[in-house]
Amino acid sequence: MSTLRVTAEVLTVHEHPDADALELAQVGLYRAVVAKGAYRTGETAVYIPEQSVLPAGLIEELGLTGRLAGSGADRVKAVRLRGELSQGIVCRPKALADVDLALAAARGTDFAERLGIVKWVPPIPPTMNGDVEAAPDLLPWVDIENIQRYPGLFEPGEPVVLTEKLHGSACLLTYVADERRVFVSSKGFGAKSLALKEDPRNLYWRAVRGHGVPEAAARLAERLGARRIGVFGEVYGAGVQDLTYGADGRGATLGYAVFDVSAEIDGTVRWLSAADLLTGELPLVPTLFEGPYDSERVLEIATGRETVSGRGLHLREGVVIRPAVERHSPVTGGRAIAKAVSGAYLTRKGGTEYE
Repeated sequence: MSTLRVTAEVLTVHEHPDADALELAQVGLYRAVVAKGAYRTGETAVYIPEQSVLPAGLIEELGLTGRLAGSGADRVKAVRLRGELSQGIVCRPKALADVDLALAAARGTDFAERLGIVKWVPPIPPTMNGDVEAAPDLLPWVDIENIQRYPGLFEPGEPVVLTEKLHGSACLLTYVADERRVFVSSKGFGAKSLALKEDPRNLYWRAVRGHGVPEAAARLAERLGARRIGVFGEVYGAGVQDLTYGADGRGATLGYAVFDVSAEIDGTVRWLSAADLLTGELPLVPTLFEGPYDSERVLEIATGRETVSGRGLHLREGVVIRPAVERHSPVTGGRAIAKAVSGAYLTRKGGTEYE
């Protein structure tokens, strides 16, 4: 999940191909539908991204009462307006009337707290919940930002690897070699350095035990001389999310695939290639492309049919983009890693978004 930032952005305005009274305001590679004439190219406005939860006063001010998503009709979600995908909200809130938005854009000022906007946190079903314990040795995963918000994260032509992004639930496993101890957690609990106590009914423990993940992590720690190994996978199937990939999260065919690996070696935590280290050891997310980075090509690959089942059972959520050689990103201040999400996935009906 990406981080929440509500920022001022310089806009590029495009014609709406099928609506005389509407236009498209572009922020990064996102486009939001706006009223015609409200903004001009080069002007600055506030961009509120998807998965933002807005306070009632701001919803009323923007004329969006009853038009947003969620049980409280307060969550920003991607929609199609007259056939065009609209992601996020472009606006100039009254609360920022005294702010120099152009200067704020240059500084990257975050207005989320000032506007009372928070990030939507998906609910946790009982099968993904459980008793927890403090786990300071847990290797945490990192949030993956959307390439459409940060289009300069990769250089054109830079060698990259695209893997399929699965719609399941992230499962974090840390193996501590000197204690021979295993910690298992979800993304939400892991962010708080909490691990789930082992329970055969718990979704994540069923997945790691069923696929022999602790044993694979122990073998990898020995090969690398690592004190800790982090194996980050996606648990999927019926009963986990609405996209199932032909697996059943309630039974023996519970799906699991690794998408990331980290290791603490000589006191330094490094991110490593799951394909290089765990091919033949554990199920891996499919690799869809290896080659030079091109933003249009990435967005094209993000949209299609899933490849996990081998049968194209339903739409694809998107892709995760990594450099061929792991590196730091000055754009985000962390790992150079991003996601691109399919518009069809964002606007599907009856979708679930559990943590």
